[in-house]
Amino acid sequence: MARAAILSQRPPQSEPAQTDDDHATQHRQSAPSKFGDDNLLPPPPVPRQNGLGTNTHRACLSDTPATTAPNSPKMPPRRQDSGLSSSSTRSRPTTLDIPGLTKSKVSPDGRIAQRDVGSKLVIVMVGLPARGKSYVTKKMARYLNWLQHDTKIFNVGEKRRVATTASAKPTPNAHSGATSFPDFDAKDQITPASLNHVLNQSSLVDSPNPSAKVLVNGKFPSDHFSTGDLPPPALDVLGPSDVDPGLKTFMMDDHDAKSVPGTSTSITDGDELSHDHTDHSASFFDPDNVEAAGLREHLAMQTLDELLDFLLDQNGSVGIFDATNSTLARRKNIVNKIRQRAGPELGVLFLESQCLDANLLESNMRLKLSGPDYKDQDPVIALADFKKRVALYEKAYVPLGEYEERNNMSYVQMIDVGRKVVSHQIRGFLSAQTVYYLLNFNLSPRQIWITRHGESYDNLSGKIGGDSDLSPTGLAYASALTRFIHSERKAWDIRQQDRAASTHFPPQPGDTTPPNPEYIAQGNGVGGHTSKSFCVWTSMLKRSIQTAQYFDEDDFDIKQMRMLDELNAGAMEGLTYDEIKTKHPAEYEIRRKDKLHYRYPGAGGESYLDIINRLRAVIVEVERMTDHVLLVGHRSVARVLLAYFKGLKREEVADLDVPLGTLYMMEPKPYGVDFKAYRYNARTDWFDHIPDYQLRRATILTAA
Repeated sequence: MARAAILSQRPPQSEPAQTDDDHATQHRQSAPSKFGDDNLLPPPPVPRQNGLGTNTHRACLSDTPATTAPNSPKMPPRRQDSGLSSSSTRSRPTTLDIPGLTKSKVSPDGRIAQRDVGSKLVIVMVGLPARGKSYVTKKMARYLNWLQHDTKIFNVGEKRRVATTASAKPTPNAHSGATSFPDFDAKDQITPASLNHVLNQSSLVDSPNPSAKVLVNGKFPSDHFSTGDLPPPALDVLGPSDVDPGLKTFMMDDHDAKSVPGTSTSITDGDELSHDHTDHSASFFDPDNVEAAGLREHLAMQTLDELLDFLLDQNGSVGIFDATNSTLARRKNIVNKIRQRAGPELGVLFLESQCLDANLLESNMRLKLSGPDYKDQDPVIALADFKKRVALYEKAYVPLGEYEERNNMSYVQMIDVGRKVVSHQIRGFLSAQTVYYLLNFNLSPRQIWITRHGESYDNLSGKIGGDSDLSPTGLAYASALTRFIHSERKAWDIRQQDRAASTHFPPQPGDTTPPNPEYIAQGNGVGGHTSKSFCVWTSMLKRSIQTAQYFDEDDFDIKQMRMLDELNAGAMEGLTYDEIKTKHPAEYEIRRKDKLHYRYPGAGGESYLDIINRLRAVIVEVERMTDHVLLVGHRSVARVLLAYFKGLKREEVADLDVPLGTLYMMEPKPYGVDFKAYRYNARTDWFDHIPDYQLRRATILTAA
């Protein structure tokens, strides 16, 4: 009663004062913004109601402050029934799906079901050129695919390059089954008809969506832009002699330009655009070049359609939209397109890459000089032109932040490739996994070594599992491995010192070697190198521990990790594969057909998916650390680790040929991984480099 009296004595709540944002919202509802209709974006969240029917912000019955974390996303029910069953109208939660660790009626293998659109994710890249977007996208795709979440990158720049370097006569590729296109000759001309043919025949444009066309009767297809969307910029094409030189190389990169609303297209089948695919001048990227801007906008939406086809119709889990998307107009169009086709439940995460460190930015820019736009050009002239291009983009660039926060949109900002990470309203399992991975990026040069243990007595008898000691041959391998790693560590330090001494910042004329930000920070590129620490990680099984027993703990940080243990064969531990085939023929055949998903029966039995999941922490730690590391594992562990670093396909993981006596080295680079392999030579008691080594699937005799 006292509590009720207190509540009854409260003065009536007055209406809150209208803020500037409220006025802005009313204005947007009455007149569309020049960037498009804001109402097509997700509305601000409606405050939840508590048990008394009052707003949680106004409720005063609890001392616990309201959480600022977003709720788990919900998916609308698959269908609405008559209302007799409450379960048929209840929103379904979108929680974690992990192959090998979860399963449900709609997802018996733990992978995201096609119907669970709310569990899927679109990652939209944002940022100026040379900010590391390609580096980030490739690493994210590699990690998510390794975790068995089907992920694909959709790069707008690649589609544009196909359009400008392809002829109207396709040439089948006998190896891939795709269609390739030779370059246009200088005398060739691009017409809307020929461009349509090129784009729709290209292997990069395999979308079943019939709207994926370039020009139809001189206009962009209307279904690429929903009602209220920003119309594409003008394409008022003049005669061939009046065309802006930059238009000759339209669609040559993945960058945005300032959009111009209220204009229409006017290319017809009779218009022809002369083409010279070697022209990559910065004038093409001027935000006032409305012709090129319109073509870029159209192909961006076409690429986004292909991404949505992948997620909605092809069982994809994550689609990465790789372009600069540096204007607010472009990002609004992206959200509108996604909501138009996928509804409100599909997750969208904007990911912006910024570079504030001058050394890192200079390094990124100079790496661009070896790319397709500036290949074989004078490096000094090319670098000046690229910097001019970036300056043009900066005029129209709108970073993530205020607008996205006002509209309750999910985003992440990465500064200097992981030095600082800002996240906002991260929703869903895949988004959280992505952000967790992004927190562990670094560009530090280092080496990652992977090997199996030396030969054990169980290897000699052909038994699987167990915990046997090394044979004499295995002990010899362990001794040689220690000496070889010590030698390679010294050689790597010498190479880094030489590289740092020959690097100039700012670059001298003709100097194309990117600076190393780490060593410049230490000593301006001269005398700044200090030897890195070196970690040696083994499993907790004797044969792995004994392989690392000769490393000096004063020089190497040695650690045992249960995550690196061999795959547990359960009830079949200690058997040979021939014995399994004879005693358990049904199990043997099931495993032979699908080794990736097969889990050994019995206590502790594991599958390759279990190995992937327990190695996740190891992978993230290797990505985070800046030191060298040697991982001494087992066959299944080495297969899974190599599959991650080399980005192998799902069907290649469990059958990878990883013989005893082989040592693998990976050195991370901005656009991939340098990979080398060495084989132990018992005659010389040393390791021989294997030139041009390629990982391959095991033969029948070595595929166990």
